[in-house]
Amino acid sequence: MTNTTQNTDLLPLLERIATALERLSPPAPAEDDLATADAFVWHAADGRLSPVKKVNRVDIQLLRGVQLQRDQLLENTSRFANGLPANNALLWGSRGAGKSSLVKAVHAAVNAENPGSLGLVEIHREDIPTLPVLLDRLRNTDRRWVLFCDDLSFDGEDAAYKSLKAVLEGGVEGRPDNVVFYATSNRRHLMARDMIDNERSTAINPSEAVEEKVSLSDRFGLWLGFHNCDQQTYFDMIAGYVEAYDLGISEEEWKPRAVEWTVTRGARSGRVAWQFIQELAGSLGKPLT
Repeated sequence: MTNTTQNTDLLPLLERIATALERLSPPAPAEDDLATADAFVWHAADGRLSPVKKVNRVDIQLLRGVQLQRDQLLENTSRFANGLPANNALLWGSRGAGKSSLVKAVHAAVNAENPGSLGLVEIHREDIPTLPVLLDRLRNTDRRWVLFCDDLSFDGEDAAYKSLKAVLEGGVEGRPDNVVFYATSNRRHLMARDMIDNERSTAINPSEAVEEKVSLSDRFGLWLGFHNCDQQTYFDMIAGYVEAYDLGISEEEWKPRAVEWTVTRGARSGRVAWQFIQELAGSLGKPLT
């Protein structure tokens, strides 16, 4: 049997093997159409950006008690959307104070001025190590992007913060000019206090070990602190919602109920005010639209 005959006999077998391998291999990911929406969620497992047709947010004018933070973040974001230098932003502080609501409201306000100019991509905390992949996806687009990570913090032996540090400022490529990173956290330094204290007590050089941990926050040029609101600010929040959604109830009627609501919740915040409004609207048979 000649070599030519042997090769001819092997061809059908090789074709069957190639066909089987093609069936087993995953299909190449489809390119995301980044013009289909203003907001997306990053799915790291399959490297996909899924569009969000309707973002869960409130109008920026309904955010009370955070006027200073609102103005600073809006100014930073507007400059960025207009192609000017802007800072990464860390919104830190008490729970339910409106940190993530402000990011989404500012994004909407900027796009209202210049439709489609600014995209918003939410990345989950556990997907931070895939940031370089996401940045490569966004780097060569014509649009400008806010990357948003809600409730960002690090615990224990979690080393993902090193990836974030490199991406924000310290890496060879660094952050693309068309991307800015906004994060919210209950912690100013993104690390648990016991995590920092443990580094101080066990490291050979305690000051250097702690510096390594807390220096992540320094990568954010804009720090915005959020704190518990007083009772009058809480009432102002509710009054704004009552008027905006035309609930048709007087202040004399809703105020005692609002006070009772804070007692049952044990706190006053923007989140508590919104939860009260949902309770109030539901009891009145009014939709929040």
